[in-house]
Amino acid sequence: MRWVIYGLMLMVGAQMAGPPLGVAADLETIQARGYLIVAVRDDWPPLSFLDAAGNLAGLEIDLARQLAQVIFDDPNAILFETVSNQERLPAVLEDQVDMAIAGLTLTPERQRLVSFSLPYYLDGVGFLVRDPRFQRWQDLQGQRIGLLQGSSAIPVVRQALPQAHLTPLASYQQALLHLERGQIDAFAGDGTVLVGWQQEQPGYTLLPGLLSAYPLAIALPKGTQYSDLRNLVNQALGSWHDNGWLEDRIRVWGLP
Repeated sequence: MRWVIYGLMLMVGAQMAGPPLGVAADLETIQARGYLIVAVRDDWPPLSFLDAAGNLAGLEIDLARQLAQVIFDDPNAILFETVSNQERLPAVLEDQVDMAIAGLTLTPERQRLVSFSLPYYLDGVGFLVRDPRFQRWQDLQGQRIGLLQGSSAIPVVRQALPQAHLTPLASYQQALLHLERGQIDAFAGDGTVLVGWQQEQPGYTLLPGLLSAYPLAIALPKGTQYSDLRNLVNQALGSWHDNGWLEDRIRVWGLP
């Protein structure tokens, strides 16, 4: 995993009291302000979620705090702005935050709107099952597989398992219900999402291996005025890959 992410890197070239400034800033302004403003999700375990004590936790929260440590020598010098999926890019585009670390896949379409850091994780299509007779994703050939309607996983699964019977579902909740009732044999979706299910729901197993690989990266504003900030973020990510800190955190959060 470490070297695959590193190859992509070469190719791609603390909650605080008080209201946020609400304006994205260059590195010098951020340093003068004294804290980062970062958009995150609060419902995507184990990437970013509210733990039992109501505090933000997860791999992406670790990344944000580590960046604050690099910039301010203080992991708590950070203001988290929680956003929905639909709000992640607008938060950066509308200068509401300095950056978004919110499960954003690096795509050419999104690169036209914002800048991206080097990747920090490779997500991909995985399978969640309840029946122990399924040990590998190859065992699902000819079985009933649920997917979200319109999911980008559909063509990936269809190509890998052409004899599988695909069942479109409206929501993750419906998928869980179908699995519990035995109406489907597996559910296919993002590995990061399925890891969270496995950790929170007893009796579910994430099959080893992913069918695809797509990089998650930090979204930052476009513009030469943000070059120093982008360079700092990329240098930090490169260092964390090299010294093993990032891979250690990935393992801590149980990600494949």
